[in-house]
Amino acid sequence: MATTYNLAIDQGTDFSNTFTLKDSSNTIRNLTGYTGKAHLRRSYASTSNVAFTINIASPTNGNVVVTLSNAVTANLKYGRYVYDLELTLTSANTIERAFEGIATVFPEVTR
Repeated sequence: MATTYNLAIDQGTDFSNTFTLKDSSNTIRNLTGYTGKAHLRRSYASTSNVAFTINIASPTNGNVVVTLSNAVTANLKYGRYVYDLELTLTSANTIERAFEGIATVFPEVTR
């Protein structure tokens, strides 16, 4: 089951969040061999999405970094979105949902 974690995104700025994956005994997971995918949608039923850039730079630390550039966040309408982060272990042909939640985009005043 995925961990619920809500995000706050400021419209028009660079966004980055580091997720640390742990197992049921609270031990950091080794993510060697994993790839990730994460999308942001206005609702669960929405057919359009914004893809986060995923980086698993240090897999033995269990860290996955998701980012959106300021050009991407500038085009997001303020309000609530849903997102999830899925990890794929290609060698085992398995996909797991690691994190999910609500992402709130806060409006930009300075443009």
